[in-house]
Amino acid sequence: MNSLGYEDSVKYVVAITGASGCMYGIRLLQELPGERILVISKMAEKIIPQETGYSVEDVRRMADVVYEDDDLFASIASGSYRFDAMFVAPCSTSSLAKISNGLADTLITRAAAVALKESRKLVLVVRETPKSAIVLENELRLARCGVCILDANPGFYSKPQTVDDIIDFIVGRCLDQLGIEHRLYKKWE
Repeated sequence: MNSLGYEDSVKYVVAITGASGCMYGIRLLQELPGERILVISKMAEKIIPQETGYSVEDVRRMADVVYEDDDLFASIASGSYRFDAMFVAPCSTSSLAKISNGLADTLITRAAAVALKESRKLVLVVRETPKSAIVLENELRLARCGVCILDANPGFYSKPQTVDDIIDFIVGRCLDQLGIEHRLYKKWE
């Protein structure tokens, strides 16, 4: 049982957008308990094979349910469909801007709007640096609404040795947001 109080019925949405860092979303799919619902943006479909050793089909097979980003009739587009939390990992600054400004023109941005309006946990793994004032203002607006802005900035106190260790640190921090136990990195003592 996690901090949400659910066991087998827990449902997580994992959205992978067109920013560098698709491995964050992929590792979340590998680590999340319960039902994993996946949406991949068109740009992310191009980035996945460029950055990882996975094909888009490999990633889709990691999920329990997969929707296309243009499917606004998908269950997760409705507030009456219950999912417990949503991760956008990585979250492009374009997706961040749309979510921050209430633009719900894709399934990813619509599901994020649902998470916001239904007061569900929403974690955005923003993967951009440096950040303009516009990006920072979008992040601040969402943080004030209770969204977790979890930049892809690893800690080094666990002495990472590989790129996988760095990815696991960020994914572990995502899991920490929901109280999900893991051993992806050594916690500060």
